[in-house]
Amino acid sequence: MSTTLLGTKTVDQIAFVVRDIEEACENFAVLLGIPKPEWFLTGSHERSNVYYRGEPSNTQSKLVFIDTPSVQIELMEINEEPSTMKDYLEERGEGIHHIAFVTDTISNRMKYLEENNYKLLQSGEFTSDNKGRYAYLDTENACKTVIELLERETPQPKNVKDLIAEPLFGSRTITQIALVVENIDSVAGHYSRILDVDLPPKIKEGPKEITRVVYNGEDTRADATFMFFQTPTIEIELIQPGDEPSTWKEHLTKYGEGVHHISFEVDDLESKLVELNAKGYNTVQEGNFWNGNGRYAYLDTKEDFKVMIELLERYTNH
Repeated sequence: MSTTLLGTKTVDQIAFVVRDIEEACENFAVLLGIPKPEWFLTGSHERSNVYYRGEPSNTQSKLVFIDTPSVQIELMEINEEPSTMKDYLEERGEGIHHIAFVTDTISNRMKYLEENNYKLLQSGEFTSDNKGRYAYLDTENACKTVIELLERETPQPKNVKDLIAEPLFGSRTITQIALVVENIDSVAGHYSRILDVDLPPKIKEGPKEITRVVYNGEDTRADATFMFFQTPTIEIELIQPGDEPSTWKEHLTKYGEGVHHISFEVDDLESKLVELNAKGYNTVQEGNFWNGNGRYAYLDTKEDFKVMIELLERYTNH
């Protein structure tokens, strides 16, 4: 068994807490261009054996799992019993509650994690056809999101549904999850330790004449510091906003640290923005990469998808 903390560097799942699972299923089906998925109800405590902060809990969830070419999306509508998801919903509202990693044996992992001060927050057993167990780590302060470990007794093959329509944003492959932080060095240190990887370089915003950022219709320098952790499935981006106006600074001021956006890559950003703006998804911020090698746009998508969505166009001729 690997002695690294998680035993893996692969993000397997991004999980959303929602208030209405039916509505979320409909919206995510449109987002990904697939048939509407069906949810199931997790078992009672007698089956699920859930413990939250060391105490038994009768929490149950309506769950949906949607495989995409990169990571699995989990949608969760929870009941009123104690759970980390209920706390998140009450404190932050709907949104991305955790990212998950599949590991070997959770009980063995916890020894190393607790020695490094990453404590157990909640645990339980799978109650679907696939046998296994899960553990949420108390990492929100350290990593600005909860990290989940999944232990599957049998491998779970990926089942990416056939398209029945064009994905709403032109792609169904999530390429990035980004978190806004106050101290990028501190948070990056935790991700470096947990993923067992070297610290990536820090990148500053580029010159204004290159980035040409527009935020809420106004030109801005949108100063920030960025770090990018590469995993086999998805990129984890950390963003420390500066003093100038930006969607990152607004998020930090209004909501505090945490997940800011997920990203999809497109071939023709400008034409996609025209199409999406016409559908009511307004552009919040857009600009060029710090080095001019691509372009990005953030869209106002939180009402439908519980997170801001970014579109990226990378220039291959640079």
